[in-house]
Amino acid sequence: MSLAPSIPVPRAGFNWLPLTIALFCLLWSFAFVAGKIGVTDCPPLILLTARFSLAGVLILGISAMRSEAWQLSWRDAAVFAILGVANNALYLGLGYTGLKTVSAGLGGLIVSANPVFTAMLAALLLGEALTWRKVIGLLLGIAGVTFIVWHRISVGTDSLDGIVYTLASLASIVVGTILFKVLAPKGSLWIGNGVQNLAGGLALLPFAFTLSSVGDIVPSARLLGAFAFLVFGGSILGYLLWFHLLKVCGATAASAYHFLMPPLGMLFAFLVLGEHVEFRDLLGIVPVALGIYLVTRPAKVAV
Repeated sequence: MSLAPSIPVPRAGFNWLPLTIALFCLLWSFAFVAGKIGVTDCPPLILLTARFSLAGVLILGISAMRSEAWQLSWRDAAVFAILGVANNALYLGLGYTGLKTVSAGLGGLIVSANPVFTAMLAALLLGEALTWRKVIGLLLGIAGVTFIVWHRISVGTDSLDGIVYTLASLASIVVGTILFKVLAPKGSLWIGNGVQNLAGGLALLPFAFTLSSVGDIVPSARLLGAFAFLVFGGSILGYLLWFHLLKVCGATAASAYHFLMPPLGMLFAFLVLGEHVEFRDLLGIVPVALGIYLVTRPAKVAV
């Protein structure tokens, strides 16, 4: 029996894609809460280095124990390593660093612009059609997220350095998304994700122990729980689902689901951390849902 998480294979009479999308959105959005809990008791770069390194070792170790054949060419392994630097080390490393001096509301708003920039680059570089329906959907998504996040920005000034870090984080995930589609690595996504995680951990390692100290770690049960989720639910299963959605949905449609992350993250923060939620936060979900529908709805085929 395989120990590796696998993507459901569609069977006759049942469409697994909606469940795959739902699981991805739940895992990815809850990672914001787990990350917030984790950085409370551990320096962000040390937390991320340990997370990526353990996830990579587990994935590749399980593959070796099962005598699974290496299903990547050296070219594809190099591509996944590059993606590990963009999607893991830079995206989350810069994002977690930025959140130290930027409110969570502003940070979430900046990163949620991912679908807009991805759609524009996908139209220019990948030939993905950017119809008026998609443009309207993307604008609705931005409007809904802005409506939800704007009034939740913490009182006070946000650090310019933190804003720059967060913008760089946004650029990293957009570039990583486009690179995956342009370079189109083949072979096992499972092993590729292991290479990506290991590359991300190695890239962060020198910075983690130069810019922070192990002595700043405060051992706690909540840190252990958050770390376990970030490794298994985020770095292993979450990224595996993300790559799968990029393959089957396209860059623009898959990225559109990131509009759901701020509202879902807000809900999880309310349930787990007790953060305040207002009724108008819930109203903002309406344009977000409509925007995702417009962006991801299949185009009508002329007959």
